[in-house]
Amino acid sequence: MGLIKDIYSVSFYEKFGQAVAEVHPSFNKKKFIDTIYEGNFIQKEWKERMKHTTVVLHQFMPQNFVEATSLIDKIIENLKRNNFADSNLAFIFFADYIEMYGLDDFETSAKAFVSITQFISCEFAVRPFILKYKEQMIREMTKWSLHENHHVRRLASEGSRPRLPWAMAIPFLKKDPSSILPILENLKNDPSEYVRRSVANNLNDIAKDNPQIVLEIANKWKGHSKETDGIIKHGCRTLLKQGHPEILGHYGLESTNIELSSFEIKTPIVKIGDYLQFQFHLNNKNEEPKTIRLEYAVHYKKAKGHLAKKVFKISEKIYQPNQLTKIERNQSFKLITTRVFHTGVHQLSIIINGTESEVLEFELID
Repeated sequence: MGLIKDIYSVSFYEKFGQAVAEVHPSFNKKKFIDTIYEGNFIQKEWKERMKHTTVVLHQFMPQNFVEATSLIDKIIENLKRNNFADSNLAFIFFADYIEMYGLDDFETSAKAFVSITQFISCEFAVRPFILKYKEQMIREMTKWSLHENHHVRRLASEGSRPRLPWAMAIPFLKKDPSSILPILENLKNDPSEYVRRSVANNLNDIAKDNPQIVLEIANKWKGHSKETDGIIKHGCRTLLKQGHPEILGHYGLESTNIELSSFEIKTPIVKIGDYLQFQFHLNNKNEEPKTIRLEYAVHYKKAKGHLAKKVFKISEKIYQPNQLTKIERNQSFKLITTRVFHTGVHQLSIIINGTESEVLEFELID
């Protein structure tokens, strides 16, 4: 499997350049490709290559922004005719083009987002517009939430997330998300799972700063439909991991008379690259069936010596009265790009319906 940056290859630019030339007669494909590869292109990482493509493309586009967006529409239509994959990640530079060169032209950019996002998502590119235009942009996105195309509807929800990962946060929405709640209300019964999952992700963002608002929405939407219940559950995942009492109560997740026993770490010394192995027994000592949400927490040692907790879900299901269950799990300590491991004493705990057990220690070594 190649590196993500290698989607920007000579072959890609040849095909893209040809698609542009077919709808833009004055476009010089050879000069475009030569300009792309000037300087240190090979050393650039994926995002740098994408941004570089945006800048170079701008040199070959009409300098009038309205004309440029019209041409982008024609290019996209030609790409589709030539069987370029829908939502191909390489073409995110179209969205970036609007972000870089259209911030002072709200109306043209808003129309361009509606068009482009049906080919490649514009969720990152809309965020500077939210910051600059605030209520005006939110009103526009509320209209998008009623659009006939599911990609546009998803953009309304995904683009307005207060804490969209890998993107700039929107401070005023973190503080008060009330202006985007009508968007989520419009989309709570959306026929597209792609859209509904975005609504859930937006709710989960809101829950990190305004949990009470999400709890109110959960109570309001509860039982509306199977799909809406699914949105609520996924949108409350952070609150559930935090063991938030109200959301646990919302789902009837109580830990009374649920017994944890024989909790044991089978590998008290773990080498980086191997697995932590642990087991425990669970017994529902209630006289009626109980839904039990099982999780475990790894308290990772950090560079400065403190511990940071990360919660992992095991299961959520119904346990019958006096049902004794043995549970075994492995937790990987294989090296990955998204986590750095530090040697020393770590901790492990079991979480039953939001209630954390005693912690056991294990040592991570090189």
